[in-house]
Amino acid sequence: MQLTPMLLAFDVLSVVTIGLPVLIIGIVVGVIIGINHRKRVAEKEIGSAEEQAKRIISDAMKSAEARKKEAILEGKDEVHRLRNESEKEMQERRKEVQRQERRLQQKEETLDKKLDSVDQKDERVQKKLKEAQDKLAEIEKIKNSQFEMLERISGYTSEQAKAYLLEQLENELTHEKAVKIMDYETQLKEESDTKARNIVSLAIQRIAAEHVSEATVSAVPLPNDEMKGRIIGREGRNIRAIETMTGVDLIIDDTPEAITLSCFEPVRREVARVALEKLISDGRIHPARIEETVEKARREVEGIIKREGERAVIETGITGIHPELIKLLGRLKYRTSYGQNVLNHSLEVAYLSGIIANELGIDPTIPKRAGLLHDIGKALDHEHEGSHIELGIEAARKYKENDAVIHAIHAHHGDVEPKTLAAIIVQAADAISAARPGARRENLENYIKRLQKLEEVASAFDGVERSFAIQAGREIRIMVKPEIVSDERMIPLARDICKKIEADLDYPGQIKVNIIRESRATDFAK
Repeated sequence: MQLTPMLLAFDVLSVVTIGLPVLIIGIVVGVIIGINHRKRVAEKEIGSAEEQAKRIISDAMKSAEARKKEAILEGKDEVHRLRNESEKEMQERRKEVQRQERRLQQKEETLDKKLDSVDQKDERVQKKLKEAQDKLAEIEKIKNSQFEMLERISGYTSEQAKAYLLEQLENELTHEKAVKIMDYETQLKEESDTKARNIVSLAIQRIAAEHVSEATVSAVPLPNDEMKGRIIGREGRNIRAIETMTGVDLIIDDTPEAITLSCFEPVRREVARVALEKLISDGRIHPARIEETVEKARREVEGIIKREGERAVIETGITGIHPELIKLLGRLKYRTSYGQNVLNHSLEVAYLSGIIANELGIDPTIPKRAGLLHDIGKALDHEHEGSHIELGIEAARKYKENDAVIHAIHAHHGDVEPKTLAAIIVQAADAISAARPGARRENLENYIKRLQKLEEVASAFDGVERSFAIQAGREIRIMVKPEIVSDERMIPLARDICKKIEADLDYPGQIKVNIIRESRATDFAK
């Protein structure tokens, strides 16, 4: 019984020993069989893939061949089309060349005809020239024979005749010169009293500074004397900018905390005064700021002018006046006539005309209206040619004023005979207002007219943009257009203006002509 387990163990061991190799051999054989099977399957698949690849390559070659043929056909068609187009274009160009050749041939024929015509004309001209020369020779011959005949008749040679004629002419000229000298002496004697009075009045006017200052000078107060240096600026650039922009002369002297503005044109002086006060108040004083402030001051003064015109219309109770005429009335606030403020004078004439019309028992509307507008032309005579009466009539007609008002404006100085009662009333009221004691000063009006004439003479030259009479008429500052007047042209222009002033104006002392040419370039950084 003890041997049985051992036998059993030996049998199991034998089975394991024998079965395990058999099992391994079986697995190996199975694997080999599987590999051979898969190899056969793979070889079949590879053969099938090769056949399919060959078939695809064959199809692709057939497709490529077909496309190649199509491309060749398309290329041939395109070549044929291009050949046709080029042949067509060549035909058109050939036709155009033929047309050009025909035109050139026609032009050549025309030129040949014209050359033939010119040659014929030249022959005719040469022929006429020869005839003219023959006639001149004949005339010269006749003239010589006539001179010889005259010498025989007169008994003088040509040289003796010339000497005789010159002697007679010299005697006549001497006589005429003596007569002219006598006439000039007589005229000078007659005008001596008038010229003496003018000289005395001009001297008195220059001495009587108080009256001139009231009409042509304004004073601007300063917070301190240091402000004078800031107004002058570095190398005087600020004061030059102010004077150039406004046309007003700035007088900076020892007067404490004040600057004097001098200009015969009150509107300019007012613009300069307002601008200077704004600059002083602002404290920023440089050329760009000066230019901006002057423009603001000019707009502000224009607003004042409009308000003054409206005030005059409201105070007189006149309605229906055109807005532009109202602006012109406002400008009269800054206009003087013989030292009398023209706006106040116009209001006074309107009031007087209304009172006279009421006293006569007629409607005061037209006389009052004509009295207010009778000097409206004085608001335009600084910028336009003509008397204030002509300018006033033109403005009244332009803005559709009543014919009776226009006639009263025309007749208020007696230029035409007054035909209406309103014109007579306005004429009388104007004389009453002008005759009021202290209302007018003759010398100041002549002085202002002289300065206006000085500016007109300078502005008449080509290339002059603006001109300003300053220093009481002792200097004229002229702004020229740089694109017209070059640096080399400035000196001859100054000389021409001086000659024109000397020929056309009467003035005391001498006048300095100062020409300013300034070029500016402006751009914007964006």
